[in-house]
Formats: sequence, structure tokens, C-alpha cells
Amino acid sequence: MPELPEVETTVRGLTPFLEGQRLVAVTTFRPDLRRPFPADLAQRLSGATVTSLSRRAKYGIVSTDRDDHMIFHLGMSGRWRTEGGEAGKHDHLLLETAAGHRLFLHDPRRFGSVDLVNGDPLALFPSFVSLGPEPLSDDFDAAYLARALAGRRAPIKAMLLDQTIVAGLGNIYVCEALNVAKISPLRPAADVSRAKLAALVPAIKDVLIAAIAAGGSTLRDFLSPEGDLGYFAKDWRVYGREGGTCECGGKIERTVQSGRSTFHCPKCQR
Repeated sequence: MPELPEVETTVRGLTPFLEGQRLVAVTTFRPDLRRPFPADLAQRLSGATVTSLSRRAKYGIVSTDRDDHMIFHLGMSGRWRTEGGEAGKHDHLLLETAAGHRLFLHDPRRFGSVDLVNGDPLALFPSFVSLGPEPLSDDFDAAYLARALAGRRAPIKAMLLDQTIVAGLGNIYVCEALNVAKISPLRPAADVSRAKLAALVPAIKDVLIAAIAAGGSTLRDFLSPEGDLGYFAKDWRVYGREGGTCECGGKIERTVQSGRSTFHCPKCQR
């Protein structure tokens, strides 16, 4: 599933095509993805001007001068195509701009979603209300993390994947950050020392920044809006490298936590 860096890459890729542009037509080619498209999506967006694009957690937000905000989630296989042309089999939504751009939401598995909110989306969109802070924001620091994890006996990895603790983190980047910070993903969250948390926060930020700079990671068929692959996968320290060698010389192991693969090095991650 596309994680924070992939969604950030998508939003940045869409911005030159949409920001400041008037939408002349909005077309859906099926009634739904994971859930139905908003019934009035085309009516409310057609003729509107896109004022900004942003991201919250793993969602992208396209805002207009009508104070309408289209919120999209890429699901398992979604991406935006910006090369134009005609709609293909797995293109389910088309945005056309006055400048002649044709942007298609492409989603073979149809696990993505599109919603429309009028007013402040951060306050009004139900999926945003309970989210924790953005991991790249100043609100996410070691003091906050210590408070959020106090008394929590669940493994630290599970807590970092909990979107109410911190928004947007996913399996790949949590595995990577925990390796950088030398923390076992199996350790109960409340048992992670303040010193370790002080190392974990910058590790998370650095991993995400590096992944965004590389265009994300390529999982299955994720591509940027320009059709480019994400290249952070070549820099994975532990994820997907079962049996490989950690930078410390230890052997990388794979375990399963809550149905998800966890990759770590027992030698250096304690």
C-alpha cells in the first residue's frame, strides 16, 4: 500500500498540473471504488479553480476556490496518470483543466477512495479527526511520543502503525526507522527508554525525508504521477531483506506481527 512518502510524491507530482488551474470537466467511469464516488462530485468541482494541494497522513487533498476539498486515498494500487490520452480499463476518474491537462485516477484493485468535503477538511472529514500528529511536523517529538506510549504494552512497531499515535507511517518505513534507531520492533512500547525515543524520532523523520527525495518505494505497481518508479527500495536497510546482512554484521530476520511482515536485526535492535 502506498505510504506517506508515496502520497507526498503524488501530491507534489500533481501540483504543477492542478494548482491555479480551472477544472473544466470531471468525469467518473464507474460508480465507485472502495465506496461510491460522491454523487455531486462533477457538479461541485466542474468550473472550480484548484487553490492548493496538500496531504494528511496517507490521503491527498485537492482544494478549490469554492471551499470544496476532494480527498483521495490510493488504496493498494492507485496512482494518478498525468500523461493524458484516453481512459484505460483501470482509469476511474478524470480531471480536465482549462490548460488542457487530462489527469486520470488509475486503480486496478479499486481499494482507493474519493471523498468531497465543504469547509475545513481537517476538522470535518471523519478519518482525520482522530489522527495523531504528522511525523515530519514539530508536534512529533520525543516528549510527545513518550506521553503517547506511556503504559502501552503493545509492541513499539504496532504503536507506530497506530494512526492515532502518529499519522501516515506504514510497515516499510517503521521497519526502516526502528533499525536506524536500534530498537527491536518486538519491544513493548512502554519499555522503550527516553534515550531510544530521542533517537527514534529523528530516525523516522530522516527515513521519510530520504524516501520522499527518492520518489518513494516501488511496491507492486505504484508509480508517481509522471509514471516514474520510486527508488528508495534500493536503499532499504532491512525491509524485504530476510537472510541478508545488516550494517552491524547481523543477520536480518523476518517475523509476523498482526499479520504483517516485520524485518529486523536481532543483533543490533534491542
